[in-house]
Amino acid sequence: MLVSMREMLEDARKNHYAIPAFDVSNYDMMKSVLEACEEERSPALLMVLGVDLVDKGMPLMASMIKGASDHFNIPVCLHLDHATDFELIKSAIDAGFSSVMYDGSVLDFENNAKNTANVTQYAHARGVSVEAELGHVGNASVGSISETGTDTDPGESLTVPAEVAKFVEITDVDALAVAIGTSHGVYQKTPELRIDRLDEIMAVCDRPLVLHGGSGTPNDQMQNAIRHGITKINIYSDVVAMLNKGLKDKLNTIDNPSTWPCIVFEDARKMMKDVVKEKLRTFGSAGRL
Repeated sequence: MLVSMREMLEDARKNHYAIPAFDVSNYDMMKSVLEACEEERSPALLMVLGVDLVDKGMPLMASMIKGASDHFNIPVCLHLDHATDFELIKSAIDAGFSSVMYDGSVLDFENNAKNTANVTQYAHARGVSVEAELGHVGNASVGSISETGTDTDPGESLTVPAEVAKFVEITDVDALAVAIGTSHGVYQKTPELRIDRLDEIMAVCDRPLVLHGGSGTPNDQMQNAIRHGITKINIYSDVVAMLNKGLKDKLNTIDNPSTWPCIVFEDARKMMKDVVKEKLRTFGSAGRL
């Protein structure tokens, strides 16, 4: 069954573990995550990005995941990830998403807070939880070369602790994604999480905290972040890399162009499940049910 993110993260916050949240783009990714979570007795937090919701993607993805949740004996949250458009958020809520993220992190504080408050008011009236982002977790890989020829630096857009309490008061968000040194995508060099900044945020925030850019971040750093208050960690690249590798390796061994998809995808599904299980165990959500 579908549940809100709020109740999942409150338990994680109370019991000092984190729930890995997995972006899923198709049936095989969804199935791999749900099976791994049920086998590891963990809540399942599935996210969907806007790129997978174009045309009829919204009702199709929502129907698929909602329907699948009825066949697994674990709580499942269906979360809209990184939405910047209020109309998309409304459509997701209408389609049955139990949680949404409004990402106003590239805006100034006032506009981010104002827009997030509008989303929260709309979502809460319909029983849907809301995540927002303060500070900015960029899309560029750590250590990559930008168009200007300089290294990107996630430290330039870290969450400012002095803004956190005011933001939460204005918006009433259920969870807050914070920037403490991670980036989205594939790292070119190892990130260094600013645990000192996380401690400063924790001291003034009474909401569950979220870490984006979990793929590629060393386990010891993520476990340390969990000890210091992180309750949700977003994962995408680590899983989709196994999907692509599994498909590439399998297809390179197949001569028959009409091979059934269940055979083509079988190695990729196993590899994705292995990654998902490793995250569940590392973050402490395995065995919580």
